[in-house]
Amino acid sequence: MRIKASELANRLWEQIPKLSYSNITKLVKETRIFHDAAKIGNVELLTLLTHSYPDLIWEVNKEKHSIFHIAVINRQEKVFNLIYQIGANKDLITLLDDSKKNNILHLAGEIAPPSRLNIVSGAALQMQRELLWFKEVEKIVSHPLLDMKNKDGKTPRELFSKKHKQLRKDGEKWMKDTSSSCMVVATLIATVAFAAAFTVPGGNNEIRTPVFLKNIWFTVFVISDSVAMFSSATSIMMFLSILTSRYTEDDFLFSLSAKLMVGLISLFASIVCLVLTFSATFFLVYNEEKHGQLPRLVATLAWLPITIYAVLNHKLGIALIHSTCWPAVLMFRRGKHRLY
Repeated sequence: MRIKASELANRLWEQIPKLSYSNITKLVKETRIFHDAAKIGNVELLTLLTHSYPDLIWEVNKEKHSIFHIAVINRQEKVFNLIYQIGANKDLITLLDDSKKNNILHLAGEIAPPSRLNIVSGAALQMQRELLWFKEVEKIVSHPLLDMKNKDGKTPRELFSKKHKQLRKDGEKWMKDTSSSCMVVATLIATVAFAAAFTVPGGNNEIRTPVFLKNIWFTVFVISDSVAMFSSATSIMMFLSILTSRYTEDDFLFSLSAKLMVGLISLFASIVCLVLTFSATFFLVYNEEKHGQLPRLVATLAWLPITIYAVLNHKLGIALIHSTCWPAVLMFRRGKHRLY
């Protein structure tokens, strides 16, 4: 469907050059096709139009918004990234303000439409994405625009704080609820792992050394129990750090999401190692020579809840890693489309 739509647009646009430039400009303004394409992120149509008529990038709608202003309002990063291809004209376009005296950074300070805000899960990650947008737009505007006030007497940063006040509170609550729940699990795992270290399977012999000391599964037991202990302790520290954070706006940009990512990864590692500890113990106590396939069956079933958890929560994990490790690189980079 997308390919056919692109072919149709090309066929229709072949007829446009037959019109005069004034009629073409009138057509673009009356149909609002240029700005509507920017609103929904249709980069293909935008580049199709600007290849023939580069001056269209200066066209504004009735609110005095260019396609780049509309891209910022609707958080369309693919359209916004085209601004890096227009050279010095970028500085002139960013100077434009609308009927309410909002410059392009003021528009980044407004909260995103729900349809674009909800493309990431969790209020904290949504707040981070909004901050990324504000910081990216902040990079391209001149210094005087940073402190420019709109009709309501608000600078871009003041407007951002006002519009995102509720989202920041929701993000704080989401972070604290997630951290509290995970911290309980991590504490339980640390308790079990600590106790298992002093109650080795099979007990000790007359010279107070473990009975299964030379068994390969005993080595697996010791290593997995140690990793479970240390990784659960790490996750406890991370979640405790999140709970005691100040929750300023800039904390959502990297600090909080990084702590949550490390905490969740270490928690998952501790769960895996705890199951591995259980499996190793089962192989030691109920060896295959006496009990047949029972140890293997029980060890296999022990991995079932981990598999289910990974399948159900992999999307959140991927979103968290992307949002923490390379968000700006993924969002704001030059694409394959060119304006001219």
